[in-house]
Amino acid sequence: MNHNDARVLESERLYLRTFTTDDLDLYYPTLMNEEMRRLTGTHVLFTREGVARFIEESTSDSSRIDLLIMLKPAGQVIGEISLMDIDRTNRNAHVRVAIFESSNCGQGYGTEAMEMLLDYAFGNINLHRVELSVFSFNERAIRSYEKLGFRREGVQREVLYYDYQYHDAISMSILAHEFRQWHEQKKNR
Repeated sequence: MNHNDARVLESERLYLRTFTTDDLDLYYPTLMNEEMRRLTGTHVLFTREGVARFIEESTSDSSRIDLLIMLKPAGQVIGEISLMDIDRTNRNAHVRVAIFESSNCGQGYGTEAMEMLLDYAFGNINLHRVELSVFSFNERAIRSYEKLGFRREGVQREVLYYDYQYHDAISMSILAHEFRQWHEQKKNR
């Protein structure tokens, strides 16, 4: 099997796979997408060399898992998802997800990818808690996270300055037993 096609996690419509150095030309241009930059609060302009270094270093960093979101059957890259700051002692981590093009947003791909990664985090890594931060203007993402069982924990007021305005960030988390409960309810629908 071609290393670029190695599937780490798989669902009906998607599969997740690790980054390789061959992904640089594919991944680097997505970081310039203006809407994705706004939704993630990204101000930094990445260099090609910096992105190449990130891809190389992320494959050897045991405190994170970085995966590309691939649309079946053609294997089109539509986004990325990461489990970061994995703390195996306290059994928690931080997660983030991004869909690169607006044409792929609103179709449940981010939710589906997040479900796969949470299932892996709670089942295989044996985490207890996964958290995230989302900007208050990203209502679609907030609905997706709540649909999966994430709960709001707090608000960081006016933490992001973007487009001449300050924006709040909402802290959310999900615990292993909450995800298992959600997963059981989903199976019984």
